[in-house]
Amino acid sequence: MTEALVVFSTFADEETAARVARTLVEERLIACANLLPGARSIYRWKDGVEDTREVVVLMKTRKQDWIALMSRLHELHPYDVPECVAMRLAAGAPKYMAWLDEALEPEGA
Repeated sequence: MTEALVVFSTFADEETAARVARTLVEERLIACANLLPGARSIYRWKDGVEDTREVVVLMKTRKQDWIALMSRLHELHPYDVPECVAMRLAAGAPKYMAWLDEALEPEGA
């Protein structure tokens, strides 16, 4: 089974989240993304505590693509310090995992 990751990031708005997610899918760095609008984020930033609405994005990829994904996400993301954290998948349905591999293979491979 492919070693897969779920990568979390947050964005200020759904339009930006969708644009970045689509680019990462088109570039085959992620197989898919789920945009979850309506999140409320409370976090320390500079000299204060922020309380803002954000869009959470869950992205599925392979461990072997992590470095390239992280680098590209930082290029595309408008935040100074974008959230980019990953969790390993303990298991996945065989057909889903096969699809994930297929979706991330370079065209013509």
